[in-house]
Amino acid sequence: MTEIMEAFEAGLWKLPDMSGIIREEIKIPTRDGDSIRSVHYRPESQEPGPLILYFHGGGFVCGSPEQWDSHVAMLVRDLGAVVVSVDYRMAPEKTFPTAHHDGYDALKWAAENASTLKADLEKGFIVSGCSAGGSIASYISHQAVDDGLSPPLTGVILTVANLVHPDMMPEEYKAHCKSWEQNKDAMVLDQRGMRWFLSHYKPDPNSPLVNALNWPSGHQRQPPTYFQISGMDPIRDDSLIYESLLQNIGVPTRTTILKGLPHAAIDYFPMLSQVQNSVNELKQAVEWMVAEKAKQA
Repeated sequence: MTEIMEAFEAGLWKLPDMSGIIREEIKIPTRDGDSIRSVHYRPESQEPGPLILYFHGGGFVCGSPEQWDSHVAMLVRDLGAVVVSVDYRMAPEKTFPTAHHDGYDALKWAAENASTLKADLEKGFIVSGCSAGGSIASYISHQAVDDGLSPPLTGVILTVANLVHPDMMPEEYKAHCKSWEQNKDAMVLDQRGMRWFLSHYKPDPNSPLVNALNWPSGHQRQPPTYFQISGMDPIRDDSLIYESLLQNIGVPTRTTILKGLPHAAIDYFPMLSQVQNSVNELKQAVEWMVAEKAKQA
């Protein structure tokens, strides 16, 4: 705790400026009759904005919807976005596929309750996730296409996302997947840590829910997708391979590479200039997605 306070006092970490932002807790119903706590952020102005659904990281074991507050504040204040940060149920109490099902239930609920959230889906409807949350976001973006969700998603933001079970990388991609071994002892997240998280969530390695990279119906109708990828991340190549697949079939993509930085650097090392630049690039990516949506209107 002392080290954390010293970091704040030195200005390395800063509390987010929430001025001009309304923040409130909400409950989202789930398919099994339970509900999940989430946080709803919107501008104090009454003008409806695009909706961003965010899923936090934490290996399906830990994390909270408030952990991305600084980035949410920027998106709400600078872009007029409405953000719902979803606190899906976690392991070990709730194992696979609970978190993924909660994510899709939250997506459908948000689509049906956009007006209550003061959002305008015609301006944009984006799903976003970090790490384990990226697994959820990539799953629900594929499931939404298969189910014909209306209105369709405008974009997907995947930050250091886990897109394939480590035991299920397709043979044709293995030659391009070097990060699992290159970064097996990396800081923040290493191979052992990844296995530990999976041992608690207990996903079925064969399930498409944890293998969006291998989604059965393909990726042809995926919306524009933005990647933030850390160079020293054992799951780095999940995103690099998936980005290449999307580009090859004509899905628009944008990518930020945080060279030499570990998994979730955007959360753990906000004082670094490379991370600060990536926050600005995140904002530009949302603007790009909204602009792409406007072109289609």
